[in-house]
Amino acid sequence: MTLNYLLRRLGLFVVVVWAAVTLIFFLPRLASERNPIVERMGQTAASAGKLGEGVEKMVKAWEAKFGLDQPLWKQYLRYFRDVLHLDFGYSLAYYPTKAIEPIIRALPWTIGLFGIATLISFLLGSLGGALLAWPKAPRFLQYLLPFFLTLSAVPYYLLGLVLLFLFAFTVRIFPLSGGYPVGTVPSLSFPFILEVLRHAVLPGCAMIIAGAGFWALQMRGMMIIGLEEDYITFAEAKGLKGNRIFFRYALRNVLLPQATSLAITLGQVISGAILVEVVFGYPGLGTLLLKAVSGFDYNLISGIVFIIIIIAVATFLVDLLYPLLDPRITYQRRVK
Repeated sequence: MTLNYLLRRLGLFVVVVWAAVTLIFFLPRLASERNPIVERMGQTAASAGKLGEGVEKMVKAWEAKFGLDQPLWKQYLRYFRDVLHLDFGYSLAYYPTKAIEPIIRALPWTIGLFGIATLISFLLGSLGGALLAWPKAPRFLQYLLPFFLTLSAVPYYLLGLVLLFLFAFTVRIFPLSGGYPVGTVPSLSFPFILEVLRHAVLPGCAMIIAGAGFWALQMRGMMIIGLEEDYITFAEAKGLKGNRIFFRYALRNVLLPQATSLAITLGQVISGAILVEVVFGYPGLGTLLLKAVSGFDYNLISGIVFIIIIIAVATFLVDLLYPLLDPRITYQRRVK
């Protein structure tokens, strides 16, 4: 891998992140003309039962505290400077807490649910799709094709609603919402871990079942094309065993575009995971983002979306891992 190529890819990644950070700043402010401070004060006054005196002075004081009394370009420069230090300012909904603190509390829940469910769905779907295209695979696997075809078109949150109705509302095997029972103090004890796993079963299954169908169909199509390559014919002519041909020749060579697709569609997968969290009331970034949007908490919205966008670094990492996945790929300049 040449240094120039690495620097170009890194520069492109920085530009993409900068553009995304800029959109994070402007979109919430352009989407609504309402002042978030006024909205917050209105909610407080409504809950208190009266408007109260000196509201205008309180609004001005809060605007100065959050920097909303400054021109938009000054707000942007201040915001960009703070983002470089991972400082998103104070959260309006959780004041006087910094916006990064609720994000840090919610991030492990999202990473745990999203990471494990994505890995399982990717592995199961890729292996299942490869077996569907493998001529020597058991014939009963062909009956899985309509199942995968149906699941590939089902959104995560819709399948989550179905699972929620069947196994939490009708049969009542799993809890309706949350990440652990209400009133439980989080700890590293074995009973608490079991409760966390129990609450994660339905949202995790919604992502795994729906995601596996997508990866299986895509893997099946690439596998059918790959089986027509000359190296498969050559491996069969050498008398290699079927399982070695399947794993070392067929599966490995079609794994590269599958991994590329995973990196490209990662944003879509994350958005689906966030909606699943909202459906199940899971204490991750999705539920936190819903609260931030409903409360016009610009700083918290910016922090959450920025953390989600940073996950796009997977695209950059997959590009660097190409030579490991496929030895035929190299970034070294060949000398003629």
